[in-house]
Amino acid sequence: MRKIDLIVIHCSATRADRSLTPDDLEILHRRRGFNGTGYHYYIRKDGTVHLTRPVERIGAHVKGFNTGSIGICYEGGLDCRGRPADTRTPEQCASLRLLVHQLQEKFPGCRVCGHRDLSPDRNENGEIEPEEWIKACPCFEVKEEFWTSAA
Repeated sequence: MRKIDLIVIHCSATRADRSLTPDDLEILHRRRGFNGTGYHYYIRKDGTVHLTRPVERIGAHVKGFNTGSIGICYEGGLDCRGRPADTRTPEQCASLRLLVHQLQEKFPGCRVCGHRDLSPDRNENGEIEPEEWIKACPCFEVKEEFWTSAA
């Protein structure tokens, strides 16, 4: 088993009024040249959690951080007009909290962050600020929901 020290939360950048099945997600990732879905887990709007890549396999979800991380993606992230928004359903929030808790038990000391939190610190002040984000993903403040002593 590889050493896991990071859990990265993503959104699928899907509009709230649209759906994206796990098969659709796989097709999108294959079109981008990935060998299947890059995330390890995918959480649908109804809260169903799909294992989309074995945890033992290195992911393809955040450049420079894949080796020691697990990628979790939730369906959504854009409002009905296509703008970044926290579109998570109560079911998704509950499933995400449970999944992160289970992974932290399995991989103690893991830091949890959002994809955007791994953007470059362009002004080198030690903090990734909104103007430095490469993407808005996952469209909510992960550190407020999943604060850990390892963060």
